[in-house]
Amino acid sequence: QVQLQESGPGLVKPSQTLSLTCTVSGDSITTNFYSWTWIRQPPGKGLEWIGAIPYNASTYYSPSLKSRTSISRDTSKKQFTLQLSSVTPEDTAVYYCAMIGVSDEYEYWGQGTQVTVSS
Repeated sequence: QVQLQESGPGLVKPSQTLSLTCTVSGDSITTNFYSWTWIRQPPGKGLEWIGAIPYNASTYYSPSLKSRTSISRDTSKKQFTLQLSSVTPEDTAVYYCAMIGVSDEYEYWGQGTQVTVSS
């Protein structure tokens, strides 16, 4: 059973960088064919895919967020991290980390963490 837990500040000021960490337990983040993703849900809107870092450490980003997004990992800590720069109130959302398994489907999700961008 894989478990994911998001952590990070719940309040970020406009123009600053949002930084969230997802800690994984129950498996390695380098297990073949697993992909580790960040997804968000703004208030009143649907889920938005932000990006992913698969087992081989490649990175993929949403075209609409690519210029502001960076995803990295620390294999020794079994963590992967999202950084979103130059945030605005439109980046206010519940942020989730999730795992895509060998079936190419989302198999496990974190509980989500609310991030509010406000001065």
